[in-house]
Amino acid sequence: MTPRRVTLSARDGLAVSALEWPGPADRAPVLVLSGICRTALDAVTIAAHQAGKRRVVALDYIGHGESARATDPARYRPEVLIRDVMDAMAALHLHGVVVVGTSFGGLAAMAISVMRPAAIAAVVLNDIGPRIEPVGREAVVDFIGTDPACATFNEALAWFRARHPPMPLLDDAGWRDFAARTYAQGEDAHWHPRWDIRIAQQAVGDAAGPPPDLWPFFGALATRPLLLVWGEESRLLSGATVAQMQREAPAMRLAVLPGTGHAPTLGEAPAATAIEAFLDGLP
Repeated sequence: MTPRRVTLSARDGLAVSALEWPGPADRAPVLVLSGICRTALDAVTIAAHQAGKRRVVALDYIGHGESARATDPARYRPEVLIRDVMDAMAALHLHGVVVVGTSFGGLAAMAISVMRPAAIAAVVLNDIGPRIEPVGREAVVDFIGTDPACATFNEALAWFRARHPPMPLLDDAGWRDFAARTYAQGEDAHWHPRWDIRIAQQAVGDAAGPPPDLWPFFGALATRPLLLVWGEESRLLSGATVAQMQREAPAMRLAVLPGTGHAPTLGEAPAATAIEAFLDGLP
């Protein structure tokens, strides 16, 4: 099913773009919040599995995908992007949603669950938790802040595969699809990231400041149905943190992807199966 592209206006007038797949009004919609170097295109697999079962909406944060680029990079600070998400939820009548949050999207879900508790009914956290390992954060900043400006798509694919954390569950076709959702051909005919690379320092780098204590935010999710998808080789989410999350939220479901780094695409069979079963059990 082909999604429709929706454009909203942020408080400062910048355009926020979203993809929307229709679904029945009597079931909780799914809101897909991507990672900080991902876009709404990552929702395609989830939308395909939920076709006819749930409405699915995916946002491009400002500076990402089809949304506007900011003149001042400070516009990409996490708290401002999260405010955009909450405003978009109100504008699109997304209430009592199931959030599928990858990395930064999962952090946004934690924050929103505290600021607007009734807005979120259930959460899928994709390879993120209340503690982010410093070495993983540094690698993310470096990746997000680099534009390889490759002359061909195949060069961009090779660059991407060489630098991305391990994804053993992806075959060659899966990698090509993943790279096509990551890079786009610019006016100069070269292939560039689908995000403004200035986001790196503002959203996750030094300019973002030290991360707050997120355990109380995670605790706010413990009263809701919760699924954690964990790439077992993730450099951002450690096994020790996953174990602590299980102690804090005993009812949390866990889907482990062996050999996989940060962050699963959610198209991998173990992740897709776990998410579909999780969603099927919700109103």
